[in-house]
Amino acid sequence: MIKGLYRSGSAMLPRIKQQETIANNLANASTAGFKKDMVFTQELTRAQAKNKPRQTDWETPMIDQVYTQYSQGDLDQTGNPLDLALEGNGFFVVEAEDGTPVLTRAGNFQVDRNGFVVNPEGQRLLSEGGPINIAEGAGEVSISENGQVEVAGDVIANVRVVTVEDPTQLKKAGNSGFALPEGSDPIPAISFAIRQGYLEHSNVETIKEMVEMIISFRNYEASANALKVQDDSLDKLLTNVARIR
Repeated sequence: MIKGLYRSGSAMLPRIKQQETIANNLANASTAGFKKDMVFTQELTRAQAKNKPRQTDWETPMIDQVYTQYSQGDLDQTGNPLDLALEGNGFFVVEAEDGTPVLTRAGNFQVDRNGFVVNPEGQRLLSEGGPINIAEGAGEVSISENGQVEVAGDVIANVRVVTVEDPTQLKKAGNSGFALPEGSDPIPAISFAIRQGYLEHSNVETIKEMVEMIISFRNYEASANALKVQDDSLDKLLTNVARIR
């Protein structure tokens, strides 16, 4: 009986995490460059569980991990010369307030009052030589597929595009940014093309996420009902034992 209570209760926990993850994906479905998260839950076999001590023989350890899916989102033509989309691998690099680099696929940039190219959070877009500055009224801005920035025909910078050896080590920073693991450095990206005047949508499929949310809730509901039935049975058992005594 207690074993059944434990199993039903532990089956509910991953569903809660999945509901939270899907809700966040749906909330950011229209966020440029957002990459959706998914929940991976695995039941360990006895052999795999040897490294994870059990309190009893009937406990079943679970791995409950959230990981990010980095698949390409659809590109939407906006016509804004400072809207940039990455086609292929890689990330733009912006500078956080503390000076640390943040990787992002969101290319909705603008020029601030000091002439720097920034994202909506005010983080400056970086080139190989530092933040990119475009003087106000300097002329037409043109950005090539390989990131070369020209203003009124003069080359002023090259947009920095990088990648990492293991994307699973990246940690989300904000809605569409990724922080590098401590002590690691990005490497220059190769297989990419910058599309000026385009934005990359999130890779969230709204209908699919809603279906997954319904399925997850039904699974949670089934485990909750099983837990209630077992709890009621245990209560009746204890009550009857007390009466006999």
